[in-house]
Amino acid sequence: MNPFLQRLYDIAQKPRRRIIGLMSGTSLDGLDVALCALSGAGAHTQVELLRFATVPYDAHIKAEIRKVFAKREIDFQQLCLLHPHIGIMHGQMVNACLEEWGIPANDVDLVASHGQTVYHAPKTQHGDPNYGNTTLQIGDGDHVAVTTGIITLADFRMRHIAAGGEGAPLAVYGDFFVFAKAGQDRILLNMGGISNFTYLPGDLDASKVFTTDTGPGNTLLDAITRKFYPAMDYDEDGKIALSGQIHEPLLKALKDHPFFTAPFPKTTGPEVFNLAYLQAAQEKTQTQNLDAPDLLRTLAQFSADTIVDGIKRVIGNQAFSFYLSGGGAHNPALTGAIQAQFPGASFQSTDVLGIPGDAKEAVLFAILANEAVAGGETSFGGRHKVPSVVMGKVCWPG
Repeated sequence: MNPFLQRLYDIAQKPRRRIIGLMSGTSLDGLDVALCALSGAGAHTQVELLRFATVPYDAHIKAEIRKVFAKREIDFQQLCLLHPHIGIMHGQMVNACLEEWGIPANDVDLVASHGQTVYHAPKTQHGDPNYGNTTLQIGDGDHVAVTTGIITLADFRMRHIAAGGEGAPLAVYGDFFVFAKAGQDRILLNMGGISNFTYLPGDLDASKVFTTDTGPGNTLLDAITRKFYPAMDYDEDGKIALSGQIHEPLLKALKDHPFFTAPFPKTTGPEVFNLAYLQAAQEKTQTQNLDAPDLLRTLAQFSADTIVDGIKRVIGNQAFSFYLSGGGAHNPALTGAIQAQFPGASFQSTDVLGIPGDAKEAVLFAILANEAVAGGETSFGGRHKVPSVVMGKVCWPG
């Protein structure tokens, strides 16, 4: 037997596995590295976050990724060059974290590598009847495996698409396995570049679990911050946005897009919601000269309103318990606008559930890798675009 195959078999039999989850989102701020200890699988999954770090991307690599990020026309050689380069870079970042933590690589069972999303195109978005859903993450898993010396699982989103999904949101699987609680209806709201939520029913019936993207989270907020304040990657604590005023005509124009009336569940990305989208809305409302604080406040309200509308359309107006994650959870202009529309609801970070909101997405991929080797399919009742599927391709380190 191939010794790596034997090793993978042995890992699957262990009562407790140490898995590193990696996540780099559309904000391009860096790589989240989460070392987790996992036991069990499916609804019996137990996860402990042992170590966590966000390793920032430098300005050069951000600029290189943006050359191919969310663009229909690119330099194809640039994409090909970045694919292995980012895999090696992510592997080196893992090695650096392990060295800092004083943990040998051979003490880690698996790496779960999400890669760097550069394009997301569900069929509802690209509109070509000859093709189905697709998404592309670069940062080759084989290069991660060889660089770290650790068996790596990668390319999770493509397996989701092959099984009938759109490649996103994947949070539903980890959310249900780890965060569902008997007797409490919960909303797990993640506000990254794009916002999504998972509804977890208190009766723990997997067929009632629901997940969808709602539209922008931070993607437009961050883009405008960088445009007006080149030294800043984002509006820290929403300070600039909170100093501005909502421009109602612009807000209305921003909401005028077919995505927001399309049936759920659905996914989207910066391919749609970008500076060109904002510019078109500004031209429509003659607000090209709106200053940065007013733009940011209006964009925060835009993200908040579309999040709230999505939740209310799917779940109703009940006073759920909300648990927040993602960069948007740190923006009071965004979170305050959401809370104002759910009076009586409880809002907390996923930190109170044992997983910091900033680490949640990386932990999710560790959970998905654990499922791939030690779990199996969990039925979500045949829900449209939420397939019961095991995800992740195996990449050998040698």
